[in-house]
Amino acid sequence: MEKKTALVIMAAGIGSRYGKGIKQLEPVGPNGEIIMDYSIHDALEAGFNKVVFIIRKDLESDFKQIIGNRIEKLTEVVYAFQELQDLPEGFEKPDDRTKPWGTGQAVLSCKGLIKEPFVVINADDYYGKEPFVKLHDYLVSEMPAADGHYDICMAGFMLGNTLSDNGGVTRGICRMDKENNLVGIAETKNIIKTPEGAGIQTEDGIVPVAADAKVSMNMWGMQPEFLDELESGFVKFLSGLSAEDSKQEYLLPTIIDGLLQEKRADVHVINTGAQWFGVTYQEDKDSVVEAFRKLIAQGVYREKLFD
Repeated sequence: MEKKTALVIMAAGIGSRYGKGIKQLEPVGPNGEIIMDYSIHDALEAGFNKVVFIIRKDLESDFKQIIGNRIEKLTEVVYAFQELQDLPEGFEKPDDRTKPWGTGQAVLSCKGLIKEPFVVINADDYYGKEPFVKLHDYLVSEMPAADGHYDICMAGFMLGNTLSDNGGVTRGICRMDKENNLVGIAETKNIIKTPEGAGIQTEDGIVPVAADAKVSMNMWGMQPEFLDELESGFVKFLSGLSAEDSKQEYLLPTIIDGLLQEKRADVHVINTGAQWFGVTYQEDKDSVVEAFRKLIAQGVYREKLFD
């Protein structure tokens, strides 16, 4: 019997860097396909058999019309809702807080909905076929049962394959040991393309960074028990916030890095040479549309994706 595996798609972001539209729902394919369509196609092809969409409640109607209702005809679909005010007992939303609490809270919203190993991805990132195959193989054949120590896998992309032509991006830069296990991850903002490859834009200038450094694109493979860790960790995170920290986010790379430092998790980095692309900025859209046009011309995808 085929092992149950879920693809969890974080689509609740409000697209703050992308003008007024909901960037996750922008068509990029020749028949109105959005980036999520291609990720779901690749995941189903790799063997995943359940899709969990993390969205905001106010997006539900548009979201189902644009993609959800179609995908329900292909596989099991579940919805989780990430809301700003969805906090543990005893906590209240700060008055000046306008955005949800980050990727850790997003995945936590799936608690009770996921009982199988899962891979989590961003809605607005295209990852390529290879990482889905490799992570699915790991989930079904190599991931041990949870025993209080978390086994996690992660797609490791080359930094140079993940940059935007139109502005700085945030990436989790990874340090690994000789066995390709993650040693540490540094969430790094404002990484830009440079003539030498890549650099971090700071107030004092550009700090060079190796273009072949491995980075996390928030493509993680996890055991369902990890949701219990997110739940207890969220309470600790909120308890540690001061009034000035009201914009802080509960982020998966930071959470996983903490578990690594406490020796409570192993993270196996699964390397991929796949080319990432995504719509971080409004100006990225044309290049993404062109990239999909080329992939279709090369026979990687059918023009009508799910035919």
